[in-house]
Amino acid sequence: MRRLALAAVAIVGLAGCGFTPLYGDAGTGSSLSRISVTTQDDRLGYRVREQLEDALGRNGAETPLWRLQTTLDQSRRPLGRRIDDTATRYELTLRGAWVLTPANGGPAVSGVETVTTTYAAADQPFAAIAAQQDGEERAAAELARLIRLDVMRALSNQP
Repeated sequence: MRRLALAAVAIVGLAGCGFTPLYGDAGTGSSLSRISVTTQDDRLGYRVREQLEDALGRNGAETPLWRLQTTLDQSRRPLGRRIDDTATRYELTLRGAWVLTPANGGPAVSGVETVTTTYAAADQPFAAIAAQQDGEERAAAELARLIRLDVMRALSNQP
């Protein structure tokens, strides 16, 4: 009984201070599904767009209120060396610049996020390709998560 009374006091206190949950209906969560995403037309761009649409909960049935344009820059550098001077690991750095524009016009919001991941270098050709693609998938998922957080922050500051 005492815990229930304490919880009720805490809830009333939070309601009085203007607190709104990040994922509540009054927050930015409902407008995230109405963001259309465009990326460059290649395998990595497709992966980032797919991850962003999943992260934002894109609803294709509704007309978009926002357009999110991303520009990707990927670099890969070898780490560690074997005795035959081949790399044992690779470091993949994915830089994503994004611009969020209202569909009805208005000022755009932009930002840049960078993600770094590593993957093992394999001797077999198919295994090497699979490892590289796995590294790209993990980098795309993390980049989408970071961009989603930036977009939520930007939308929460909108009037």
